[in-house]
Amino acid sequence: MTYSVKEMFLTLQGEGVHAGRRAVFVRFAGCNLWTGREVDRPRAICRFCDTDFVGTDGVGGGKFVDANALAQAVVGHWDGDAARRFVVLTGGEPMLQVDDALVDALHAAGFTIAIESNGTIAVHPGIDWVCISPKAGSDVVQRHGDELKLVWPQAGIDPVALEDWDFANHLIQPMDAVGQEVANRDAAVALAMARPRWRLSLQTHKLLGLR
Repeated sequence: MTYSVKEMFLTLQGEGVHAGRRAVFVRFAGCNLWTGREVDRPRAICRFCDTDFVGTDGVGGGKFVDANALAQAVVGHWDGDAARRFVVLTGGEPMLQVDDALVDALHAAGFTIAIESNGTIAVHPGIDWVCISPKAGSDVVQRHGDELKLVWPQAGIDPVALEDWDFANHLIQPMDAVGQEVANRDAAVALAMARPRWRLSLQTHKLLGLR
């Protein structure tokens, strides 16, 4: 299988339970909830995405001919302690491309594998850390994992109902929307205060100017 990757880079995880942890990010091209083209955004299921996942022209991106080629590229971005190798598979929607061969190759290279997914495709059982970010109007089939990260506010999605999903951590994250930053932050804080199952998560990489 050929893998299409928009970009790949070494950074600190900016969101969620692993915020502050050193990681190689692999951003796969493509998503099943939006084409990534602005002309299609008004008709998309997910209309608030703040990420460019179209094409393979980003830094570290490209088409990788097989799982070993991609895994070796990930190794090339990690210039530290091999015992602490950590990779985050994201997108777009990474489960459109993640398969047995890639999970095996990354594990063979010594990586702990995390994934950030919209949950509409069952996550590969070999993934070590599963983070699901549900989108209103989508059919979420992955309702268990390590981290449920709800971008808020979202019309048409009920945080109370999500508390029954089998996740070790429930996180609420303010939606990144121009002109609505303060209102969305306040809404997320209010929900975390009213529903203690939820913990506030901020996009610290943006606050710090990291990728």
